[in-house]
Amino acid sequence: MSSHVDRVSRRRFIGAGGAGAAAVMLGTGALGSSAAHAYTLRRSGLFTLGVASGDPSPDGFVIWTRLAPEPFAADGKAGMPGRRIRVEYEVAADERFRRIVRRGSAVAAPELGHSVHPEIAGLAPGREYFYRFRAAGEISPAGRTRTMPAASSLPRDLTFAVASCQAWQDGHFTAYDHMAAEDLDLIVHLGDYIYEYEITANNRRGVPVPPQFGTETFDLARYRLQYSLYKAEAPLQRAHALFPFVHTLDDHEVVNDWADDTVIMGRHPNPDPAEFARRKAAAFQAFYENLPLRRSQLPSGPDIRLHRRLSYGRLADFTMLDTRGHRDIQACSYGNGTGRTRDCDERLDAARTVLGDQQRRWLLDGFRTSRARWQILGNQMPMGETDWDPGPGKDVWVDPWDGYAGERNRVLAAAHEHGVRNLVVFSGDRHQNYAVDLKRDYDDADSPTVGSEFVGTSLTSGGDGADIDDLGRTFLSANPHMRFFNAQRGYLSVNVDRRRLRTDFRVLPYVTRPGAPVSTRASFVAEDRRPGVQKA
Repeated sequence: MSSHVDRVSRRRFIGAGGAGAAAVMLGTGALGSSAAHAYTLRRSGLFTLGVASGDPSPDGFVIWTRLAPEPFAADGKAGMPGRRIRVEYEVAADERFRRIVRRGSAVAAPELGHSVHPEIAGLAPGREYFYRFRAAGEISPAGRTRTMPAASSLPRDLTFAVASCQAWQDGHFTAYDHMAAEDLDLIVHLGDYIYEYEITANNRRGVPVPPQFGTETFDLARYRLQYSLYKAEAPLQRAHALFPFVHTLDDHEVVNDWADDTVIMGRHPNPDPAEFARRKAAAFQAFYENLPLRRSQLPSGPDIRLHRRLSYGRLADFTMLDTRGHRDIQACSYGNGTGRTRDCDERLDAARTVLGDQQRRWLLDGFRTSRARWQILGNQMPMGETDWDPGPGKDVWVDPWDGYAGERNRVLAAAHEHGVRNLVVFSGDRHQNYAVDLKRDYDDADSPTVGSEFVGTSLTSGGDGADIDDLGRTFLSANPHMRFFNAQRGYLSVNVDRRRLRTDFRVLPYVTRPGAPVSTRASFVAEDRRPGVQKA
């Protein structure tokens, strides 16, 4: 758990306005007093997309920024010249940068959108740090981050938020303002950070949009432009500057419902494999350029490795999955064009995979070897079964794990057999909130509960939403393992200690206009050594 000093420092940083106020807190550190570079860029405002940190370890983290004096430039180059720029950085133990602990420089190259991702190491575990950048005589806003606890430690508790599905055109990112007001150790983002769709004046925000956003994203310039629009949002910048993020992606960072090298049910004719490989390569590069990811996540053309494990001492392991890039095509002709299918035997085939063989072996090896009290899976799509019909038979959507039920059974059986102490899965994608018992086999009425799942709603996608609707009532009737349903917008706020994991479903009454309040709609817990969800 964070020390009292760290808590006070966090409150002061938040109260001063976080990233927006950081420029007045820079103090007398070396960046503030050094001479300007010999070269000068023609425009100012290099740090329009903010700063960020991510993937913390016990001795460090990655810090990020991207130089973008004209973030909405139609060519995707953000107003930057076609040459490399040196970017200096500092990491300090205090918010006034009087105790510098790391200093260095990185190269912002046009080949990576003038982004930098310095990886900081050799720091003390479980500590709060501050960081900032300097380029062409300009100093960035300051960010705040922290290292993970020592690997051998058993921290008292951990607090994090879970976010996903933030369609700019569907509403305001107010939820991030509410996350910024919480005392979080990190934020887990489960994907759909952007949506590939065109953005026009016909958006739920009701605001005009420059014409360069009026096309779907296909190439690198357009993906970069889409990220610039999203990352220019002040609430998102504030959250990135306050907390380290842990990212994976889902489908809309590339295109809706893609599967490995295939596009299904697209809005356009399916491309040939070479064309889709180029689109994936562009999408993955823009994903890397705009997020605080390590070199191990640097894509190679149409391939990227996103599955990885981050440990919070011996209290919790965060196991981040990629359920898009290695999967088989969706089952049963993808519901003959509807996405849903009834009594589809193909989905039960244990040879069909949503993870790919290598990632599944890695996941199951982690089940065997982890010493963590809580095994937390960062997973894109609902893992628990969601039957759409309370009658006989199964009517399921085959894009999520329901379309790969054979592999789901293998994974959950392995967790059970390897004695995973507390398996808790966090999922996104569905734009709805669920609390779910994970069953070893959903086709066996006597199958044991082996874990818990909390599905988080979208941040904005789908518009304002509703507390309960006809679909929610159907789900609760058809799925006895589903303990809770809600369809408002928001995020999950999670606190973990040695005895229980508590998830608060934080919801907003509207997102189509700014300034919405937040409330806790429901709270559920998973108790140590007691699989399944319980009402708090």
